Amino acid sequence: MFCPFCSAQETKVIDSRLVAGGEQIRRRRQCLECTERYTTFEIAELVMPKVIKRDETREPFDEDKLVAGLTRALEKRPVSTESIHQTIAKIKSSLRAVGEREVKSEFIGELIMSALKELDKVAYVRFASVYRSFEDVKEFGEEIAKLSDDV
Repeated sequence: MFCPFCSAQETKVIDSRLVAGGEQIRRRRQCLECTERYTTFEIAELVMPKVIKRDETREPFDEDKLVAGLTRALEKRPVSTESIHQTIAKIKSSLRAVGEREVKSEFIGELIMSALKELDKVAYVRFASVYRSFEDVKEFGEEIAKLSDDV
């Protein structure tokens, strides 16, 4: 770590604390050359896999798309914001746990549908109808029947 005051390389950590709910570490440091003190924050850099789209193109994982899809499916449903954030964190964690550099968009869609099935059945059917491109009411009925069988 370079000192921001004199650019010396030798510094020592005086104090370390967890902040932001344990997601960051705050460190007080002191330069061994000029004795100035400063604070640094450390966070883990978690790399998300690239997404392989249906047309075989690849793009970086976009959390905003995930949030938008869930928000649309959960619109006007009695689901707390906290539950939505937990679901997003769970999906992202599952993606990282796969350990692959690239994942198919279908895999992400299935993760989302699985999470929605636990969170809100109506939102699940909404999402599935768009994701699987339901053509008529019969397909809705079949999906709802599957949900009834799972209960």
